[in-house]
Amino acid sequence: MDKESRIRYSRQIAVEAIGVEGQELLMSRSVFVVGCGALGSMVAMQLAGAGVGRIGIADFDTIDISNLHRQFFFKTSESGMRKSGVLKERMTGLNSEVDVVVVDCLINERNAPQVFKDYDFIIDATDNPVSKAMIEKECHKQGKPYCIGGVEGFHGQVFTGYRSEILFLELSDGGEGQGIMPCEIGGVMGPSAAICASLQASEAVKFLKEKNPEPLANLLTFDLLNNDFRHYDLL
Repeated sequence: MDKESRIRYSRQIAVEAIGVEGQELLMSRSVFVVGCGALGSMVAMQLAGAGVGRIGIADFDTIDISNLHRQFFFKTSESGMRKSGVLKERMTGLNSEVDVVVVDCLINERNAPQVFKDYDFIIDATDNPVSKAMIEKECHKQGKPYCIGGVEGFHGQVFTGYRSEILFLELSDGGEGQGIMPCEIGGVMGPSAAICASLQASEAVKFLKEKNPEPLANLLTFDLLNNDFRHYDLL
């Protein structure tokens, strides 16, 4: 680690659970973020700030004014522009040491195997249950650690899995998911998305900073309307 990096990450290195060794591990590792909306943009920016060496981001959508109450890294003047391209600019502007890889398309069951294989940790930041189930299934196939997040209104949930048979989301035979609805249906508060994304970023950092990460499976849920936070260790 050079002098500039030591200065950049000095406050993070000062955290006992990170230190120089943990920081160097973060700088050598990679995360792929599926989705560049409220969750994905916040996760990606936090991981870039933390110094994760390579960060892949994927989204096929464009910026819309209805996004901006919760997607804080986009501007009104950027409406109609590709989210992934704009987000890359924000990430490299924050930290030029990070290698940002853009996949400007929908991640699906056909391309996910190839896209995921070169990354150490997968973040689901999509807003629909079908994509979440697909991402989890592919991560299980590849033995990849992953974190799935979802928000609706004042509520959110974050599931992190690695070498676990616990499923965050079950799909019915008809393909309809259970759990949190897409935000255009159920609505979402900006603070809910920000907290959910921060939890996801923290889960990734905690995993990547370890030399030999242990198997994990845990679920975090929160209700900001009633200030209720709960944690379930599922191993």
